Amino acid sequence: MSKIITAVVLAAGKGTRMKSATPKVLHAIAGRPMIHYPVRAALEAGAERVVVVVGHGRDRVESYLRQTFAERVKIVIQEEQRGTGHAVLMALPALGVPSGARVLVLSGDTPLLRGDDLRALLTAAEGDARSMLAMLTTSIPDATGYGRILRENGHVVAIREHKDCSEAQKKIREFNPAVYAIDHAFLAAELPKLTPNNAAGELYLTDLVTTAALFGGVVDRVADASSLEGINDRAQLAELDRRMLLAIARQHQLAGVTIREPASVEIHDGVTLGQDAVIERNVVLRGRTTIGEHAVVDVGCVLTDVAVAAYAHLKPYSIGTDAKIGEKAQIGPFSHLRPASDVGEDAHVGNFVELKKTRLGKGSKANHLAYLGDGEVGEGVNVGAGTIFCNYDGFKKHVTILEDGAFIGSDSQLVAPIRVGKGAYVATGTTLTRDVPAGALAISRTKQENKEGYAERLKTRLKAGSSMAGSKAGDSGKSGT
Repeated sequence: MSKIITAVVLAAGKGTRMKSATPKVLHAIAGRPMIHYPVRAALEAGAERVVVVVGHGRDRVESYLRQTFAERVKIVIQEEQRGTGHAVLMALPALGVPSGARVLVLSGDTPLLRGDDLRALLTAAEGDARSMLAMLTTSIPDATGYGRILRENGHVVAIREHKDCSEAQKKIREFNPAVYAIDHAFLAAELPKLTPNNAAGELYLTDLVTTAALFGGVVDRVADASSLEGINDRAQLAELDRRMLLAIARQHQLAGVTIREPASVEIHDGVTLGQDAVIERNVVLRGRTTIGEHAVVDVGCVLTDVAVAAYAHLKPYSIGTDAKIGEKAQIGPFSHLRPASDVGEDAHVGNFVELKKTRLGKGSKANHLAYLGDGEVGEGVNVGAGTIFCNYDGFKKHVTILEDGAFIGSDSQLVAPIRVGKGAYVATGTTLTRDVPAGALAISRTKQENKEGYAERLKTRLKAGSSMAGSKAGDSGKSGT
């Protein structure tokens, strides 16, 4: 393909049938807003510039595009939605391309569109020098709602929108998926000539197909309908989301990942899985999550932006967000890694343990019922069951530091800011309020007192009190009859 390629993505519509305050193109498919996919497809096809036409909810749409694609995308505002032809007309000045360029025109609500589809369309367009317009077509059993492809002697001569179709035309199964490759000079010359001569009173880009057929013919290329479907309501959103998730899971399986039950997992677009990783049932992997080689993510885990190193094992129902898990580390079951948690090599975070902004060093363990927040834990540290880092004083967060080899007994409270020195021992049930020197024993308990023979006396007294309370309750009930 020798011509310069640019693209226009139409994303100004409100999407009334979505019945949502969220702009239609920002509804998520496989973890990304649907607008992401046609823009990416255009870039994959070789577009040097992508112009996105926005309207409804434009600030939110623009914010996402700027954050994700930066300078590769230019934003154009369509203040008044007057049809697809008007939208492309608004984009035309922003294309800034020389004569001879080819302009891809896409819809923002076709998330399954692939760069390969667009490259094939561009190749077909290059193969016919006379044609000013090339387009994808496809067929489905029921094309209700779509514009129909009209042909004469096998050649595309027009597109008729559903509301403008005759009864005979409504029976046509071949429809227009609204994916075009148009000569820039032709587009610039003919767009201003469009008139709203249709039931909707809008400027239809599809009218250019009729003009192109008269100029030199329309090149059409048949594509798989499954990659060209648009989204108009929440039911279609859910269906396409399911299909894309299954496709993503299959890609990982073919690359050497064990996914036990693809229909039950959610592996979002952008997640990376290493060879021989194992993903069990009902797992959700989101955002920039990476799973290393031979790592195991067991049943019910939910990870968002988590980096999991090779050979790590996440046991059932563990949750992680913006965290790191080192090689051969063990997490769970029922663990919670909150943002900025960093679990080192061969470290253990066990059942009902929560980490937040805490680094757990190599070989360290917190196996049961603990909260470690704002901590620096060295190597080979044991944190006993029921331990709490008391990191918040109501105004500020404070840091707890446990140096290498420290031992923290069960049911201990460490009131930060505090440091436990290398090899120090904190006895069970201790509340720490001062630093513990290296090698020292810290113990803080109320003195235990045993009263010989007192247990039976205490039970007798408690039983008598309980009987008296029951008798008074009965008397109160009788007086009310």
